[in-house]
Amino acid sequence: MKVWTVVNQKGGVGKTTSVVTLAGLLAARGKRVLMVDTDPHASLGYYLGLDPEELPASLFDLFIHHDQLSPERCSLSIVPTQVEGLDLLPAATALATLDRRLGNQPGMGFILQKILGQLRSRYDYVLIDCPPVLGVLMVNALAACDRIIVPVQTEYLALKGLDRMIQTLQRMAQGKRRVAPHVIVPTMFDRRTKASLLALAELARSYPQQLWHSVIPVDTRFRDASLAHLPAPQFAGASRGVTAYNELLNFLDQEDGANVAPRATSG
Repeated sequence: MKVWTVVNQKGGVGKTTSVVTLAGLLAARGKRVLMVDTDPHASLGYYLGLDPEELPASLFDLFIHHDQLSPERCSLSIVPTQVEGLDLLPAATALATLDRRLGNQPGMGFILQKILGQLRSRYDYVLIDCPPVLGVLMVNALAACDRIIVPVQTEYLALKGLDRMIQTLQRMAQGKRRVAPHVIVPTMFDRRTKASLLALAELARSYPQQLWHSVIPVDTRFRDASLAHLPAPQFAGASRGVTAYNELLNFLDQEDGANVAPRATSG
């Protein structure tokens, strides 16, 4: 089971879109995929047409009862989506209280890792959506993953948020924590604007080793897909944004040495 965390210490840079789109592409390739929403704003749930406050269980329940985890208990919090092979472990607004309730207890940074360990035989891939705030939830998401994906909008203020995120990863590494390799993904790129071009050039100058070689373009089909409560690959598979994310997935596949080729079909 591969675990990828999508994270940035700035909101509005394409984290949720990245999670949903990559997950939709993996599901289309026949993979069993779990999306995990660690953001108390529950953007993943709302994207998929789910009200987290109306669901019987959520990630919050598993954190609170982390000493009673089992595959059966974890499965009770998982919600199937409209897409075959694609499930969601939803957030709840109560997640915002975890830093106060659990933050100072030893071992609290590894609860999500333990939760996913209960589900290892059920999924091929797990994609984690993160809040933009450094706290127990982000630390859990970073500790649980094999790869970190850092989307960054190609505009000036987003670059400042990226600086904070990279500093966080460096501090974790200096503290002798295991930190997964990360890749920076430029998003919402509009080659018609000087701001996007300058931001991309700055990314290439500052992070030549970590920067993905391509970009995710501005594409209104992402917005249309969210209104339809579907991942963009299932809603507008031929759109330029989905094509770019498919290229990103192929890159991640190559980097991780994983086989995400489509399953053979009979008949």
